[in-house]
Amino acid sequence: MTMTRATGIRLGMLPLAVMAMFAAGCGTQRSGDDAGAAKSSQAAVATPGTPTDFPCPDESSAPAPPTTAGTSDPAVPPTDHYAENHGFMVPFPLHGRQRCEGLAAVGRVKSALEPLRKRGDFAPESVRSALTGLGYSTGKVQSYQNGPTGVGFLIDVDASPLCLEGTMSRDSTQAEAFGGYPDHSGCDRPSGGH
Repeated sequence: MTMTRATGIRLGMLPLAVMAMFAAGCGTQRSGDDAGAAKSSQAAVATPGTPTDFPCPDESSAPAPPTTAGTSDPAVPPTDHYAENHGFMVPFPLHGRQRCEGLAAVGRVKSALEPLRKRGDFAPESVRSALTGLGYSTGKVQSYQNGPTGVGFLIDVDASPLCLEGTMSRDSTQAEAFGGYPDHSGCDRPSGGH
């Protein structure tokens, strides 16, 4: 009887041992294995934390890698908490299709404002009129005097989250697109965070 009882315990342990072997990853590929096609298919899939950018229509070069306030050298500890405390004022970058939409919108805005710049018309009302003429909602376009011969503007595009901000001066018209701010629902730069 002793033999039968020991064999029964051993047989009961067999399913438990098999489950432990599967949980340990038996049969999975390891970093040194030659995976061939499996590796190339894994490389094509973007991880959730890594936004994918691709060249947009009419873009002359490949997109620049995204930069954020937290990309400083991790080996150097911060000497103060300025970046951490002011992170709410750093706009979200656009990626993928939204980035292409933003670049296209920037191109349209610059084209609409260039005739004003060439004429020397730096009145905020003229800039606002040109921008609303592009189809942006009157309530979502802000324009303001930016120095003696300059105008600033901010557009909250209905296709959220997409914001356009820029300036026009005697020298040039500048604009950029971004995806809003953390802890803030509008396109205007927040004045306070948490």
